[in-house]
Amino acid sequence: MTDDPQDPAPDRPRATTHFGYAEVHEDEKAGRVHGVFTSVASRYDLMNDVMSGGIHRLWKDAMMDWLTPRPGQRLVDVAGGTGDIAFRFLRRAPTASAVVLDLTEPMLTEGRRRAEAAKLADRLDWIVGDAMALPFDDASFDVYTISFGIRNVTRIETALSEAYRVLKPGGRLMVLEFSRIPQDLPQRLYDLYSFNVIPRMGQIIARDRDSYQYLVESIRRFPTQDQFADMIRAAGFGQVKYRNLSLGIAALHSGWKI
Repeated sequence: MTDDPQDPAPDRPRATTHFGYAEVHEDEKAGRVHGVFTSVASRYDLMNDVMSGGIHRLWKDAMMDWLTPRPGQRLVDVAGGTGDIAFRFLRRAPTASAVVLDLTEPMLTEGRRRAEAAKLADRLDWIVGDAMALPFDDASFDVYTISFGIRNVTRIETALSEAYRVLKPGGRLMVLEFSRIPQDLPQRLYDLYSFNVIPRMGQIIARDRDSYQYLVESIRRFPTQDQFADMIRAAGFGQVKYRNLSLGIAALHSGWKI
């Protein structure tokens, strides 16, 4: 008996990825992430301040200190949400310009409402888009940043390849992301806080416990600092380095398109 060429090909298993601690099909994750950030958009900045005691602002300032924005540069801030990174970049770099790209329109809407957006409107654009398929030409930007967003991407390798593509030769990649604490005791204390306090805060402040439960879990599924640095190198970047912040609760990663 021979195969009938008219018969449809047998079903192939759908690729899976993680959504927090759950396993989901790859083509479902973006929709789920979109749902999370649509739900929390109006309280996102407030929750960041409450959860971190305002420390996230120091981390973002440290990102700019290492980045040292220069006049005339063009930035794309991916998963840029409400514009924190773009605002900092533009304030430090006269005549620079920035594009904030995010998968979720409500996050961008919240960003446009901020006072800084009006003051910087002539140098700032807001675009709905996917980190894995950036709607920009090759070699369009001097700087690519992504802050607390790359762990939510379905295929991190694809996002890093897109970052490499849209950067000009000599362009800079910088990633700020939650990471791993090397010491066991601080990590256990951080876990207690994360799993017991943050979801409750999400319920009280954002009226959404499940989204903040996912965000806590997604941090634990993200690669270690060294593993992520290797992923950046594999995408083609050189001079890859990272710096731990607050004992490693967060880390800054830097690379250059060479």
